[in-house]
Amino acid sequence: MIVVDNVEKRFGDQRVLKGISTVFEAGKCNMIIGKSGAGKTVFMNCLVGLVTPEKGIIQLDNRNIVPMNQKEKSVLRKEMGMLFQKNALFDSMTIEENVKFPLDMFTNMTYAEKKARVDFCLDRVNLVNANKKYPSEISGGMMKRVALARAIVLNPKYLFCDEPNSGLDPKTAIVIDELIQEITREFNITTVINTHDMNSVIGIGDKIVYFFEGEKNWEGSNKEVLNTENENLNDFIFASTFLKEIRKMNAKKQ
Repeated sequence: MIVVDNVEKRFGDQRVLKGISTVFEAGKCNMIIGKSGAGKTVFMNCLVGLVTPEKGIIQLDNRNIVPMNQKEKSVLRKEMGMLFQKNALFDSMTIEENVKFPLDMFTNMTYAEKKARVDFCLDRVNLVNANKKYPSEISGGMMKRVALARAIVLNPKYLFCDEPNSGLDPKTAIVIDELIQEITREFNITTVINTHDMNSVIGIGDKIVYFFEGEKNWEGSNKEVLNTENENLNDFIFASTFLKEIRKMNAKKQ
């Protein structure tokens, strides 16, 4: 569980985060949405300890990361998995070597133990017989699954995903969403996802936090998000004609 209490962050005269408070529970897909510049990325960087807020508390299972020094944060980051927007795979490494990299960096496991863990993670994201391939030899969707396997290889308590469906076709995006949701529930991970993809929000969003101009403007579930009366959120959600039509259909049913 991650508990955030009254977090504020400034860059010079610009107040980027304005008293953010929320709770992200384990075993759920917690989503942060909002327009570009709303403060989502800065907030996630605060959660992982890359940015230190001037005010507030960020507790990861009752451990406040805000006052920690870099050594303490580095220890805590071993409990975090990161799924980056552009995958961040090493082109010169095989798929197996990419997934094994965190184990080489942070564990004293034997080669056999590492190999078994890598195979387990690749199997968990439905990638078989891909160990010896290179990133350039697989599709974008497969690369995303490799990146997810690497993100969970250390068996993290927390999984942070930055625009996980960026650049993927809709069908592949659904596959990635379902994998993230399954892994989150199966291993009881506290998952936080930064996204603009409303299909993901509606599909797997157990909890949604909407940022508007540095503030938490709304929070709720994917069952509530399409029927909110929050004008700012509605402007964000129903920017597309397709979603506007869905809203009209829902209104008629009620």
